Formats: sequence, structure tokens, C-alpha cells
Amino acid sequence: MIRAVLFWLLLACPALAAGEEPALAAGEEIVSGLSQNRVSITANFDGSEILIYGAVRRSAPPPAGGQLHVIITVEGPTKPQVIRRKERVAGIWINRSAVTIDSAPSFYAVATTGPIESILSQTENLRHRITLDTVIRAVGITAEATDAPDFVTALARIRQKEDSYRLEEGTVQLTGETLFRADVVLPANLTEGNYRVRIFLIRDGRVVDDQARTIGVRKAGLERILYNLAHDEPLAYGALALALAVLAGWGASAAFRLIRT
Repeated sequence: MIRAVLFWLLLACPALAAGEEPALAAGEEIVSGLSQNRVSITANFDGSEILIYGAVRRSAPPPAGGQLHVIITVEGPTKPQVIRRKERVAGIWINRSAVTIDSAPSFYAVATTGPIESILSQTENLRHRITLDTVIRAVGITAEATDAPDFVTALARIRQKEDSYRLEEGTVQLTGETLFRADVVLPANLTEGNYRVRIFLIRDGRVVDDQARTIGVRKAGLERILYNLAHDEPLAYGALALALAVLAGWGASAAFRLIRT
């Protein structure tokens, strides 16, 4: 009799049968969109603003306990970085120590509905690599310098001053635990490539659902022509640059002579 009752309870509660907690039984999912999925870098490009918006789709009423939060990250192309530290030796500043960071994003922004330390558990942060310190991969750097972690901190500090790394807490608007939106500003010094947008639904410090989208950043117009010429035809690019320099010098000299007369 007891086994029969337990059997019917498991049939009636599939979430319990799967070992899931009640907070996940609501089946909350992200439905999102971007104001644009392509950014063109032209000669007069001074940055861009991306609107990230969406809604929470549910298969059941939301759980009674635990407030819903949203975290949005925008990550630029990653590449290895060599970080050097200058030291003064005999009155001269020279590079003495250096470490190689395996992977660091050229741009990284985190936007949240609240203080990230209070809405996201450390375990979930490490699992999904959300905050900046979990995104920068620096494996084995302790063998390169005794104080290697300081180099990673210095990289983050420099990128923050350049407005390439940001933490914008409380900038994601969440209405009625259903609709959300955030405006992320991309700076003028963007690196060409694909930018990954990730959206996380957080409840009780845990990631309920996540979704990823891509924004393509490409040079266009004259910028694209010069970029392709410099990389594909370096000799022609050098000759063209020299010719333009000579022409500019001749024009300035002619204008100066005309002014004097």
C-alpha cells in the first residue's frame, strides 16, 4: 500500500522524481531579443548602444519564495595577453617581470538587477563563469612570478580605466518578474569579432535558465578597405601610405608659399 502511494506521488510530481527542487519546477525560461545583432565600425564610429530585452516564460505560477533576478553579460573576442611590470633599476624603468594570461576578453560588461554578491552564489558563479575574475583564464601563471595574481588584478584595473571592463549593478530593469531590459554601451575602441551576450535568470542564488546570443562587430566602408589592404597587401598599403604622405607634404608646402605671396 505504501509503495503504491509513493508510486502515484512520483507520477503526480515529475520534478520530485527527477530530484529537482521546487524552485525549478516552475519551468521559467528566457525569451529575449536584441535591438541589433550587427555593429559596423566606420571612420566616424564613436560607439554604439545595444538594447537587450526579453521576458520570462513560465509553465506554472512562479514560486512563492525567492526573488527573481537577471544578470546580463557582454563578452568581446578573447586572446592571450602578456602582462609586464616595470621596475626601477639604477634609475631606469625597465620591464623585469611578466606573466602570460591564457585568455582575456577585449571587452566585458556585466549588468544586473541588484548587487551581484547578494543575488548570485559563488558556486553558480564559478560554474557559469559570470563575473570578470572567473572569465579571465590564467592557468599556471604562479610559476612565472611570485606575485602572479597581482598581474591579473592590474589587467582588470587597466581595462576598467579604458572602459573595456564594467560592472553595472542595478541597471537591468525587471518589471513584475516578467519583463526585463538593459542598455549596454559599446565603446569606440571595439575589437572586431563576435561578441557573446549571455542572459541568466537567478532565483535564490541559483541559475534557473540561461540563453546566449551573438553580436557581430565588423569594420565597414573605408575602414574595411584599409584593413584588408594592410593585411592582405602590405607592400601596396605601405606604398600608398608613402604616396599620401608625400602628397600631403607637397600640398602643405604649396599652401604655405601661397600664403606668403
